[in-house]
Amino acid sequence: MTVADPTPRLANDPRSVKVHLTTGAGMEIEWKDGHKSVYTFKFLRDACPCALCEDERGKAGRKPGEAEKLAPGALPMFKPATKALAAEPVGKYALKFSWNDNHDLGLYSWVYLREVCPCAECVGGQK
Repeated sequence: MTVADPTPRLANDPRSVKVHLTTGAGMEIEWKDGHKSVYTFKFLRDACPCALCEDERGKAGRKPGEAEKLAPGALPMFKPATKALAAEPVGKYALKFSWNDNHDLGLYSWVYLREVCPCAECVGGQK
């Protein structure tokens, strides 16, 4: 596992970023240190770093990227698939998404995205 460094260094800077808005496949980042991260839009929406989402996740005891749990006995309601409608760079340090649920408050910094990388190598090293 590579631990994200909050200072702008080699490991936290992307070499390439591909956001697949048209296909809805998610986003891929190849980091300058050679690591590759692949994120689904559902994962990214569930990992939104805005204060509102962080607070809700904290109260529910969920990790970034972990989906909401249904209450015992609750029936799942139909929800449209999570989709990013737009993605835009924020300076040289982050991305901002506009989601199909009208949420657009989260700034996904490169450091944050590296910290929440869902690959087996990174997830395995966090446990």
